[in-house]
Amino acid sequence: MTRRDLLALLAIPGAQAAIPQTGGRGCILKNGQLLHAWGDQTERRDVLSSAKPVMTTLLFFAIQEKKIAGLDARVTEFGWDLMPKDRTMTLAHLTSMTSGYARPEAPGEAWAYNDFAIQLYQQTLFDRLFRQSPEAVAARLENALGMEDGIAFRPGNRRMSVSVRDFARIAEFWRNRGKWRGRQILPGSLFQRYCRPQTRRDLPQTRKAQSNDYLKLGSYGGGSDHFTEYGAGIYGGNWWFNGTGRLHPNSLTWPDAPKDTFMSIGAGGNCAVVIPSRKLVLVAMGADWGKLEPGNPAWQTNQHIKALLR
Repeated sequence: MTRRDLLALLAIPGAQAAIPQTGGRGCILKNGQLLHAWGDQTERRDVLSSAKPVMTTLLFFAIQEKKIAGLDARVTEFGWDLMPKDRTMTLAHLTSMTSGYARPEAPGEAWAYNDFAIQLYQQTLFDRLFRQSPEAVAARLENALGMEDGIAFRPGNRRMSVSVRDFARIAEFWRNRGKWRGRQILPGSLFQRYCRPQTRRDLPQTRKAQSNDYLKLGSYGGGSDHFTEYGAGIYGGNWWFNGTGRLHPNSLTWPDAPKDTFMSIGAGGNCAVVIPSRKLVLVAMGADWGKLEPGNPAWQTNQHIKALLR
């Protein structure tokens, strides 16, 4: 972006936003226009768990194409031989970390950040639902948003590598509830329903137990109960939301952010913040977002959002 381009953007009413010092590679969009960028915008790297809301986006394409009626479709419909306790599991459970797969609880009974369940999720999505390669499935999203660098998939667990500028497109697509450049690509009703917490605030944490990967799927990258006990009340559609949760009942996830803020969180500082009420998207990869501390004003992520809103 040239200095002239930046000055033109800053002349747009309401376009001003501070630049959080996240480090890494990143960009800020205001009302869909590039406000600021730093680092290599074209480099594709593994975005880790920020790939999970991309899977949800692709599920929405499956609904649009009438491959499924909705996310309440049971996973057994796709030919998986689930154990009796898991047979009520739905796609919605997989998008909210409440599936119970490899855990002792039945679907919907407990929260567990569960990468064995995500492996079941991605195999169901690509191999059982679309029955196409991940690249062919992702082409729907790439073409709809005019992605410049595309999505690359790791063999085996299908982890995704995406550039900063293309992930910003995905985040902006969610901010606009499935609309891109004035065209409604996916039904807005899907975003209305799933772009909000899908987990009860009082949902208990899974019990301590060994992972029971009885389908022999392997992991998307972590354990079946790893990373965090946060999630009840603030997670859904594979996004994190600004609400109160079981472990922070009296404080929002990001106390200094608007209530409609939501975020993807990937290990290694691969994250995206979406603030619909301010028409803002902040993507920063390989950045310093701090240790996950929902409800704590001092959490680095909350401070980045606070700086963005100045």
